[in-house]
Amino acid sequence: MSWWWAGAIGAVKKKLDDDYTSSGGKSFLHDTPGGPWKVYTVSRRPRASWLPPIPDGSPVEQILCDLSDPDETLAKLSPLTDVTHIFYAAWTNRKSESTNITANTAMLRNVLSAVLPSAPNLQHICLQTGLKHYVGGFDSFGKVTPHESPFHENLPRLPSPNFYYAQEDALFDTTRAREGSVSWSVHRPAVIFGFAPTSLMNLVGSLCVYAAICKREGEPLRWPGNQLAWEGFSQASDADLIAEQQIWAAVDPYAKNEAFNCSNGDVFKWKHFWKILAEQFGVEAVGYRGEEGTFKLEEAMAGKEKLWEQIVRENQLAPTKLEEVGNWWFVDLMLNVGNCLDNMNKSKEHGFLGFRNSEKSFISWIEKTKGYKIVP
Repeated sequence: MSWWWAGAIGAVKKKLDDDYTSSGGKSFLHDTPGGPWKVYTVSRRPRASWLPPIPDGSPVEQILCDLSDPDETLAKLSPLTDVTHIFYAAWTNRKSESTNITANTAMLRNVLSAVLPSAPNLQHICLQTGLKHYVGGFDSFGKVTPHESPFHENLPRLPSPNFYYAQEDALFDTTRAREGSVSWSVHRPAVIFGFAPTSLMNLVGSLCVYAAICKREGEPLRWPGNQLAWEGFSQASDADLIAEQQIWAAVDPYAKNEAFNCSNGDVFKWKHFWKILAEQFGVEAVGYRGEEGTFKLEEAMAGKEKLWEQIVRENQLAPTKLEEVGNWWFVDLMLNVGNCLDNMNKSKEHGFLGFRNSEKSFISWIEKTKGYKIVP
C-alpha cells in the first residue's frame, strides 16, 4: 500500500489540518483508509480547557474512564458494541518494573475483557509499545545487556522483566481465544516527537519549557546529556507517522499478526538539533562540555514553579503547572542514552512506506507547542 499522506509536513500537512478543522474532523476521518471512521477516545482526565473543543456533530466521542478500575472499565466500555478496531497506547508509570508489569497489563486486560464480549464485529487490535522491547525497562538500564542496534523485530526477548512483554502476552492470549477472528499488530516507536503537553514522556514539549525558562532567566541552553547522545546518531518517531502505521496495520491484510518498528526513516544528531531548539527560542546553545559539565535537568529545574507561573502570566499562556509540562526525569533519561537505532525494513517489505524528515518534524512540533500557547 502506498500511504497517501506519507511524509506530510509543511504545505501538505497544513492542507490536511485545514481540511480537518473546517469539516469538524468529518472529512479527515471519512477519507482515511478503512473509513468512514467513528472514534471513541478514552482517557482518565477530561480534555484540557485550553484545547479547542470537539466540534458539534464530530464523529469523535470522548469517554472518561480509569482503565485501572475493572468495574468502571466494564461499565464504560462494554456498551460500545460497534467497536471494530482498538488502538491501545495507554501507559501508567510505577516505581519498579514488576509493579509496571502488574499495573499496565491489568489495564490492557480490563479493556479487552470489557470490549471483546460485547463487540462482535471487532477485527483488529493495535498495541503500541516501544524500543524498550530491545533494551529493557527503565530500571534495567545499565543492569542488563541490551540487543545490539540496529534493532529488528525478530530479536528474542531480553532476560529481564518488561511490561511490554507482559502486554504482548495478554494480547496474544486474547486473540487466540477468538480463534483467528481478531488480528493484532504491535508497534514499537523510538522516542516520540509530538504534541502531548501533559504526557509523562513528552520530550519536545519539555525541551520547549526548558528553553523558555532559559530565555526568561537570560541563561544559555545548556546540554544536560552525555557525550554519546550529543555526538552519536539518534532517531525519532513522529506522532502522526505512528498513527499512520497503526491505521495501515489495521486495514491492510499484509500487516496482520505482526510486530513493527516505527521510526521516521532517518537519523540525526542532538548536537545539530540543540542549535535548532535554541534558535527557536532566541537563546544561546551550549553543547557537551565534558563529564564535569554534565548535570541533571530534574535537579536544575527544581524550585522553578513560581517562575513558570510568572512566565505563564506574563505571556498569557495556557494555564499549566510546571510539573504538568516539564517531565525532567524523561528528558534526562533520553539525553543520556545513545546507539538505539531500529531497522524499518520489515515495515517497508510489508507495504508501509511512510516516513518523516526528523528536522522538520522537530520544528513542526515546537511550532505547535507555541501555537497552542504552552510556551511563549
